[in-house]
Amino acid sequence: MVVSIDSNKVSNSQVSNMTASQNKSLTKNQVTTEYAAGGSQKDTSSFSSLSLQLSESAARAAARDSSLSRKELGAKASELLSQISGDGYFANKKAIDAEVPDTQDPELLARAENATQFVNGNGKNPFAGMSSDQLSLIIYDDSGSFTTNERRAALSESSDREYAWQQKVVASAMAEYNGTGKLTKFFTEALEHYKDLPAIEQAQYPNSYEAKLQGWIALDFNYKTHTAEGTGSAQDVMDKVLNLDKQMFDDTSADTA
Repeated sequence: MVVSIDSNKVSNSQVSNMTASQNKSLTKNQVTTEYAAGGSQKDTSSFSSLSLQLSESAARAAARDSSLSRKELGAKASELLSQISGDGYFANKKAIDAEVPDTQDPELLARAENATQFVNGNGKNPFAGMSSDQLSLIIYDDSGSFTTNERRAALSESSDREYAWQQKVVASAMAEYNGTGKLTKFFTEALEHYKDLPAIEQAQYPNSYEAKLQGWIALDFNYKTHTAEGTGSAQDVMDKVLNLDKQMFDDTSADTA
């Protein structure tokens, strides 16, 4: 059951049972391509090919982001993600697996093949080790520079990165709560994580996300010394922040957690 948590109220008995649940991006415009996958060194030609692709992708992303409102950008993100996940992807799986880049570059051809093998459960992700910003460029690039399976492989790596970050931030939040009764550092980490995201990923968050987190940080609330209305706990608060709970971030609601 999803409930609205009042940032002035959470009961001691409820928070006593908490257990931990589920990379930070680099600078938004960074497109450096010097990455290592599984500890292996990529050759210079591979770096050059990928560097050019990412540079061109970054230019397209900048043009797209500047031409769309936040709402439009969020809708565009949903459209692009539907191409590489869910029913839209699997309905065209045979054709997608047969995609080949329009190039004679052996590095690009090999990477596309590796991506197809990976998304079908074989081999390593060719984008393992890339920065979050680089992964985002690939995921949301439907120009044809990257195959559908390359974009899906990048999405897989990005999702793994996000999951690892959530595990880390929740563990830190539990330590913060147990030591101080507060979640202020958790809210701060969540806000910093959000601010590091590319515009197209920020657009998928509630409009009130940043403002509400800033409000809770300023409040510096102690969850151990107050009670909650209904059923709520510090764990509930963390889960709702990470899962972008619609009720918690309802733009028409009061600024409470």
